[in-house]
Amino acid sequence: MPDPVIAVLDDDAAVRDSLRLLLMASGYQVAAFPSPLDFLDSDAPARCACLVVDVRMPGLTGLEVQERLVASGSTLPVIIMTGHGDVPLAVAAMKAGAVDFIEKPFEEETLLASIQSALSRPRAAAEVPPPSTTAAVEAPSPEVLACLGALTPRELDVLQGLVDGKPNKIIAFDLSISPRTVEIHRARVMEKMRATSLSQLVRLALTAGIRPNAG
Repeated sequence: MPDPVIAVLDDDAAVRDSLRLLLMASGYQVAAFPSPLDFLDSDAPARCACLVVDVRMPGLTGLEVQERLVASGSTLPVIIMTGHGDVPLAVAAMKAGAVDFIEKPFEEETLLASIQSALSRPRAAAEVPPPSTTAAVEAPSPEVLACLGALTPRELDVLQGLVDGKPNKIIAFDLSISPRTVEIHRARVMEKMRATSLSQLVRLALTAGIRPNAG
């Protein structure tokens, strides 16, 4: 079997080159693209096994690229790369079917583990929801619901803020508490939800029915 081809879409040449070297060293073939239209106009959506895309690019965002893929019937797994300020976009992408988002700067192992997870998922067209639904996230397990039930009301408030993509300072302002207190609650939420990253925490929250607030 040939090595899987991973598509990398980022307008930053240094990032593309860095990811290309990392992925090739890890046994993958790489198809790198500098712009969304270069990617969408190529045969990459059909021949690649996974797409790693930056959320902020000139022309189209990573979310808009994903939406076009879904609209065309593509089942290509999508991993969104994002800065913390773009977490709301990343959450929207996950609701629309992205398999993960990872915050920059990230460890190499984090990206490789995300790709491994994406490649292990089935790609049957019937399993891909239309972009207007929120069925992209799997149903919550009893374990996830039990973890969510262990959160205090204040911890739930902090979790909602994180799902909304807000930084600690904004959550603190909204809740009239100190940023340090938010950090403490955030750590407890991560521990109780058994999450090792923000993306995993958001994914668990989405599966449990917590949705980003509008605005």
